[in-house]
Parts: sequence; C-alpha cells; structure tokens
Amino acid sequence: MTKFIFILLALAILSLTSANAAIYKGQRIFVKKCLKCHEGGQNFVAQYKMRKWKKLMKKNGKPLAELHLKSKKARKAHKYFKSKKYSKKSKHLRQFLVEYAKDSGNVPACN
Repeated sequence: MTKFIFILLALAILSLTSANAAIYKGQRIFVKKCLKCHEGGQNFVAQYKMRKWKKLMKKNGKPLAELHLKSKKARKAHKYFKSKKYSKKSKHLRQFLVEYAKDSGNVPACN
C-alpha cells in the first residue's frame, strides 16, 4: 500500500512541474525576442500546427535554437539561442507557441 501511495505522490509531483510553464510568460518572451525578426506576430505563430511546435521545442528548445543558429538571417538572435536564459525559459515559449498554433483555434494578442 505504501508503494502505491509513493507512486501516486511521485506522479503528482511530476505533473506539477510541467504546470510551472506560463503562456503569458511565453508571450512576453515572444514579443521581446522574436518579433524583431518575425514581424507577423500572430500570423507567424499560427504558421505551424501544435505538433510542429512541440517538435521544435523538444529538449528545452534545442531544435528551434539549432534552426536559428544555422540560419544566416538569424545572426542577431545567435547570442540569445546560445544562452542559458533561452534554455531555462523555453518551457514558457513552448506553452505559448503550442497554445496559439494553427490548429489550436486560439488567437494571441501580441501587444
């Protein structure tokens, strides 16, 4: 019985850690860091479906960072994508991008 309670407690703790990501924080990051180059705002976010954003934001956003680091157009963003700040806050950006993806039915107000 104690093993069962321990497993339930462990699952509860794991589910709470993913709840720490906040859409509004991700929106703030997007507005501050991404709108400089991706001017379309809500149109840019809605370019991809939820599945694509999730794929790009795996492993603390490494695939998205690699995409930007390979691009010559994204030279302004290289410093940000190499920083620890990006990897720490990528969970918020992920929440925002997935929440307002093309197939989510939601529309962000990027202001």
